[in-house]
Amino acid sequence: MKRRIAVIGGGAAGMMAAVQAAREGAAVTIYERNDRIGKKILSTGNGKCNFSNEKMDLSCYHGSGCTLLPAVYDVFGVQETKDFFGQLGMRIKEVNGYLYPASGQASTVLDLFRYELDRLSVDIHTGQRITGIRQDKGGIRVQTESHTNVGSIYDAVILTCGGAAAPGTGSDGAGWKLAKQLGHRIIPAVPALTALRCREDYYKQVAGVRCDAKLTLYIEEQKICEERGELQLTDYGISGIPVFQFSRHAAYALRESKSVTVEISFLPDYAEQEYDRFWQERWDRQGHHPMEIFLTGIVNKKINLLLLRLAGIRGNETAGNVPPKARKKLQGLYRFLRAEIQGTNSFEQAQVSAGGVDCAQVTEHLASRIADGIYFAGEILDIDGICGGYNLQWAFSSGTVAGRAAAGGY
Repeated sequence: MKRRIAVIGGGAAGMMAAVQAAREGAAVTIYERNDRIGKKILSTGNGKCNFSNEKMDLSCYHGSGCTLLPAVYDVFGVQETKDFFGQLGMRIKEVNGYLYPASGQASTVLDLFRYELDRLSVDIHTGQRITGIRQDKGGIRVQTESHTNVGSIYDAVILTCGGAAAPGTGSDGAGWKLAKQLGHRIIPAVPALTALRCREDYYKQVAGVRCDAKLTLYIEEQKICEERGELQLTDYGISGIPVFQFSRHAAYALRESKSVTVEISFLPDYAEQEYDRFWQERWDRQGHHPMEIFLTGIVNKKINLLLLRLAGIRGNETAGNVPPKARKKLQGLYRFLRAEIQGTNSFEQAQVSAGGVDCAQVTEHLASRIADGIYFAGEILDIDGICGGYNLQWAFSSGTVAGRAAAGGY
């Protein structure tokens, strides 16, 4: 008889787990709470679906699941992912290591999954919220809202319900509740790959500005990490990929009531001596201009005006008349503007969540160590990657390993 497998969650990890389990000969059923599968995948990569990255490095991940990465990626890594989609008919485009469907549409990835699931006769139940999973005679009983007391029996269950990010797409933490009912330990979750909210009240003045910048994260005045890229200034604080990359560190620190600050450099290309020379030459050459004109062309005008105000210098003041102390303060602000972080955006605005099922309770084949027949894949586990396709790659890799293992492929 075919092994009967239930996949709880029809996102990226769930679809991959279902495909791989079905290819191993299992009879697979997907339960999805939304009215359709793969809803979240359509919004990835701004609708273009950055599904992986050629520059795969284990340092791009965080959480207790990092110890699982070598074994999982040895089975199904970037090349295997490219081969998988290539064999389904998708042309792939690479941009600075980032991998996308050549169509430029996330729907391509979803459509190919749907076609393959249909070809493999995977049974898909949408609009189904799982209320319980328990060991029973003959297997594992999966109960839904419509079949609370009866449910269906399976040989294995793969939990791929996601985390808590973007709950509108179906990831609302329900999977963690199911895992906890089965006895698993859940690492507290925080929003990750999200914007940070600053205590200063002047961000409305520069809202909407995008600029190249270097950002340094400090927790309790200790330097944690440094990122460079396009900074996006909002009416409440800072956003953009460099902010997203360290937002999970800030979120956990704030959860522990630690002080969190970010140092912003708007002129990151200059070494210290070059920086001083740049300013001295500018004072010498354009000192006859009013400060508003003197600063034109350095960075975005809104930033120039904000830093002028913070330095206590009037825009109509002649540059050559600015006292040395005020000059030094202004120059310092361009290089070391400190933002005091008071919060992150919520799970609703986060791309992923950090935290989840403690991976110390999971084998290298992503089977539960404490509940027979239970497997995990994707964001439900305590592992999260940085921006750049790393989280989708984890979904595909972990889905493959869990699907094959549940089907008896190992």
